[in-house]
This record gives sequence, structure tokens and C-alpha cells, in this order.
Amino acid sequence: MTAASGLGPWEGTDVLEAQTAVVGELTSTPTGVDGLPFLVQLPGRGYGAEPTGRGTALLVEMSAELGPHGWKLADRPGRDASRAAAFLRQDLDALAVAAYGYAGPLVVAATGPLTLASRLYLARGDRVLSDAGAVRELSASLGAGLAEHLAAVRVAVPGAAPVLVLEESGLAEVLLGRVSNFSGNSVIRAVPTGIVSELLRTVAEAARAAGARDAAGAARVVVHCGPSWVPVRSVVAAGADGVGLSVAGFNQQGWERIGEAVEGGVALWAGLPAALPNVSSSRKGGPDVVGQAAALLRPWGKLGLPVAALRDVVVVAGEAPSAPTPDAARTSLADVIRAAEVVAERAEGA
Repeated sequence: MTAASGLGPWEGTDVLEAQTAVVGELTSTPTGVDGLPFLVQLPGRGYGAEPTGRGTALLVEMSAELGPHGWKLADRPGRDASRAAAFLRQDLDALAVAAYGYAGPLVVAATGPLTLASRLYLARGDRVLSDAGAVRELSASLGAGLAEHLAAVRVAVPGAAPVLVLEESGLAEVLLGRVSNFSGNSVIRAVPTGIVSELLRTVAEAARAAGARDAAGAARVVVHCGPSWVPVRSVVAAGADGVGLSVAGFNQQGWERIGEAVEGGVALWAGLPAALPNVSSSRKGGPDVVGQAAALLRPWGKLGLPVAALRDVVVVAGEAPSAPTPDAARTSLADVIRAAEVVAERAEGA
């Protein structure tokens, strides 16, 4: 069944209000659309709640702190690490209240190992990405931390089946060798495709293994690559259950790469552009969710992919709302759910 979900980021600073809105919207989806609630992330609360700081809070036996150029590894935990960990606990507490009694898939997103390594600095040196050994240590640490995090999600919502989404929006730059070094005068050498797949697999297997051992891990692992299709083959080779992409504007080559993944049994998590106002006479001024869904449906049809395979697609919001407020975020999620309904109708008409 076609599903609708989100990746976590939400506007505002009231985490309980945000989590309640998300669970409410995604547990009351229309017939034919499977809603997948997600653990919210509120970066508006400040440092430690934004993606990189949140990622450092998940590391095991590695600490981080804020430096002049951003987050960097530290010798021991300090105030910055405590703040990031406190936000994470706050989010889980809100989830326990908002999703009380819920049973089913629950999306939990976190910055993936390569993107985190490209944004995090060594304690005394360049980006972590510049040190192959440090990248491996970071990946192992993140995998162990995510296993613990998913176990905590299960405690907060005992009926949850966590779906881990590794957010790798910086992965294309890592593969193409476009990440600048500390000085900005040059770039860090590209990481080979095989190494990227190995590191992603390390994290994914750690997250899944927790579930195999004590039912605390990930039921599925998805790698979301943002606006670039370049990493798709690396993600597939890593053994991911799904690949996430913001699909608007992809060329023929990009869609052919998506087609390879779908035909290989990897689910597509399709990030859609924001819905524009509808200018048709019948629904003038309302959101054009049909046009929003077309960003997926039109190229899907041109590529000749099976229409019935749309049942395995998860539709997510691919762009932030134009007016960054909690109400706009809720409206954006509602639009995505309705766009998923359009996709589901196409799938069922196969």
C-alpha cells in the first residue's frame, strides 16, 4: 500500500505539540494510504537540536563539542554534548505521550555516517572525512548508538516497529570529491563507492542486529540521498531496504538509476516538491496535490515502471514549507498525504 511519512524536521520549539500533530495526521490517513508516523526533530530550539548536533548525541564512546567552525570531536563530554543529549531525551518523552498505544511502523531519522563525517571536525585537525580511520570509527560508533536509540524508541512506544532513515544529503559530494577541507583552499579526496557502501552497511547491520537479538532494532533501513541520484547504486550495494530521493527535476539518467533500484526490490521514498496553489476553476486557490504527485507519476510512467509497484512507494515532503511555522509544516504534511492518495489511486488502477 502506498505510504506517506516525513523525515523528522518540524518548525517551532514545542516538541509535544509537534509530535502530537504528526501522530494525529499520520494515524488518520485516507483509505488506501498507509501513514507512517515519525519522530520529530525541532532544529529551531538551537544548537544540539540541529542535524549535526543531534547526530553527535547518538555516538557511543565518542564525544563532541562546538568549536569556532562547528561541531568537532572532543576528548570528553561537556556542556554542548549534554545539551544535545537532553534534546534527544525530550523528544523521546514527547513521543511516549503522543504515540501512547500506537502499534506499527515508526520512522526514526538520523544523519548518516558519511554526511556526519563531512560536517564534523576532528578534535585537532580537518573534517573527520579527511581521515579514513576516523570515518570507520565514527561509523561503528554511530551504528552502536543508533541501536541504543532504537531500543529507547521501543521503550517509549512498545508497539513500534522502527524504520531507520539515514539522512545522507551530503553523500553525492562525498562520492564526487566536492567536500572542501578546513581551509577551503582545496577539497577532500573522494571516498570510493565500495567504501561508502561498506560504511553504510556497517551502520545498517548494527541497527538491524539489535532487532535480531532483542527486538529493539530497525525493521527496515532507508538511506535518503536528498536531491542527488548519484549515490543510488552505493545505497543499493549497501543492502538498504529503501532509497530516499527528492525526485523533482531529475533527468532521464537519474530516473533510470531509480528504475534499477526499484526493479532490484529496493523501495523508493519519494520526496515531492511543495504543493503549489491550484489554478483550476474547480478548486481555485487550494493546493494542487495532483500536480505535486505528478513529480513522481509522470517520470514513473515515461520510464515504463510497473504501475502496481507504486504500492511500495513512500511519499514524503521534499521541500520545507515556504512560510516556516508549525501550521505551515502541518499543512505541508497534509498535502503530502493527499498526494500519496493520488499515487495510491493510480497504483490501484493498474
